[in-house]
Amino acid sequence: MAGRRQRTDIQGMRALAVGIVVLFHCGVPWLPGGYVGVDVFFVISGFLITTHLLGALTGDGRIGFADFYARRARRILPASLAVLMITVIASMLWVPPLMLRQMFTAAIATALYVPNVLFAVQGTDYLAETAPSVFQHYWSLGVEEQFYLVWPGVLALAFHLCRRSSRALFAVIAAIVALSFVGGLVLTVTNPPWAFFSLPTRAWELGAGGLLAMLMRTDPAWARSRAAGVGAWVGLAAILGASLLFDESTLFPGYAALLPVLGAALMIAGGHVATPWSPGRAMSVKPLQLLGLISYSVYLVHWPLIVIPQQAAAPASPLPSWTLLALGAASIPLGALLYRYVETPFRNPPALAQARPRRSLLLAGAASVVIVVFSATAAQASSGMRLDSGTATAVDTVRMHPVGATFVASNISPALRRTAADNPAIYADGCHRGLPSTDASGCTFGSDPDAPRVVLFGDSHGAQWFPALLPTAEAGTILLETDTKSDCPSVLVDAELERPYPQCDQWREAVIDRLNADPPAMIVLASYSTHYLPPDAPAEASAALWRDGLDATVAALPDVPVTWITDTPHQGATPAICLSAHLDDADACAVPRAQAIDTRLQKEEQRVAGLGWIDMNNYICGPDECPAVIGSYLVYRDGNHLTATYSRALSKKLDDQLGLGG
Repeated sequence: MAGRRQRTDIQGMRALAVGIVVLFHCGVPWLPGGYVGVDVFFVISGFLITTHLLGALTGDGRIGFADFYARRARRILPASLAVLMITVIASMLWVPPLMLRQMFTAAIATALYVPNVLFAVQGTDYLAETAPSVFQHYWSLGVEEQFYLVWPGVLALAFHLCRRSSRALFAVIAAIVALSFVGGLVLTVTNPPWAFFSLPTRAWELGAGGLLAMLMRTDPAWARSRAAGVGAWVGLAAILGASLLFDESTLFPGYAALLPVLGAALMIAGGHVATPWSPGRAMSVKPLQLLGLISYSVYLVHWPLIVIPQQAAAPASPLPSWTLLALGAASIPLGALLYRYVETPFRNPPALAQARPRRSLLLAGAASVVIVVFSATAAQASSGMRLDSGTATAVDTVRMHPVGATFVASNISPALRRTAADNPAIYADGCHRGLPSTDASGCTFGSDPDAPRVVLFGDSHGAQWFPALLPTAEAGTILLETDTKSDCPSVLVDAELERPYPQCDQWREAVIDRLNADPPAMIVLASYSTHYLPPDAPAEASAALWRDGLDATVAALPDVPVTWITDTPHQGATPAICLSAHLDDADACAVPRAQAIDTRLQKEEQRVAGLGWIDMNNYICGPDECPAVIGSYLVYRDGNHLTATYSRALSKKLDDQLGLGG
């Protein structure tokens, strides 16, 4: 069987896959789609494991499940659990305290082999996460481990139900692969985190390798033909093309995943060293063989090696590109050490390999339990850590060009641990519409139903001004109507949204129609400007696109006063995380004003005819920097939203800007 011979080209493919993943995670700008290296790994794993299982089924008529799982445990878990435990300890030393509970939760999920499920439940955006988990790379191991758990049973059941018919078995597996692929297509649009992280939507990639293993089981002549060799070059070009052309805005996995998956399949099918015209010899050179040999260990160590130093650094002084590349390069010798002293010795030690399989499985289970218990205990202890300086401060009065606090006061509001929950009330009562909603009915607030109606229209950056406007409505000065929806701007820039979002178009159109049918006294617009613009477009082109979209929105609205609140400063990462590590040095978490505010967009916004324009950022930032703490106020709840507390503190200033003050 071809699959049982040494395939040095596949070892080279492993090197290629881990190389592009590491470079991508180091932030190399010319490789924005390097995440597809994981898809290459999936195809390789599916091919090799199915080749092995088919050999057992056709040779012995059965699969030794206990022995199979014991071998997998010895192959995968020692290095995985060792890096997991070392990462937990390193995180306890260097990761900001506010991230520790999240870290311990992810460590527990990883030790239980379900980190991908955790990230899907949390709604993690793998390609755009500003504060990623130190265990985020384990998602792919979770998928593979879950695949290894169910795949032997699926193959064995299908093999016997098909009465050993190769064609029938191929048809069954092809149907499973097709079903998984279709499920991935649907969820990529409707629920991207589950599409990206879950086994059911990723199984088709491993299954594609399995189908290839069935086709190549008898070492067919076509696999050594010139056409197959040329096809392998095409596959290599497909993988490299995806790495170069895809980026964080690519709808992935979806149809896009076909490119690296089919590319990997073509490389395996025609990449044998003996195949004429194939890249097999190029992939078999010694450096690639050495990197391929330690690729699993390199993959395990590279991510925490890159991420932990970034999380330890303050936002105002992020790690330079050369440092990230140096850390990525360091993962190779560290991976070699892990391979030499952990991965290899535990693969087939006599004490385990010659014993019953249950010994390996019990040892793996015991190691996981130890990590779970340790992480759970440490998480409980970390919850009691003090996250303030221990010194109170006076409640500061909101003023122009505020000076940031130099420490985290004991009376800071909201407290650092409660920052993420300091949302506008319209999140809890459903008035801020979620992603799937097309409900354009709006919500009204105020003590006087006959007061002038003021509409707040936008996305979450519009919703963040609700706490500032609510006191005016409660005083009876206005009747406040909210029309806000997540990830859906009031600005007409639909074509530039990162993912298809038909619910946004439907909702926004319905809101505009309703406002035209029943015009209010005033419309206040606000949206997350830079979020909807193409990341690679020239700055001038993006600014012009934003201006044109805003102009189109104003033209579509009724002929009433329309005011735009220019976007709030962008911090990049959640300031509360940084502050938890700098309780007596809050200045370390401030961001330069020039970095936080896009003045080009502001200039274009002011050019829109018939639009009032106000800037609240002079109450948020000083002349040179945007502090994370102003007096006793925590300004931001994440990297780009104000806390509801600080928004409410700005109420009088916003009233004055809008002309609502009495």
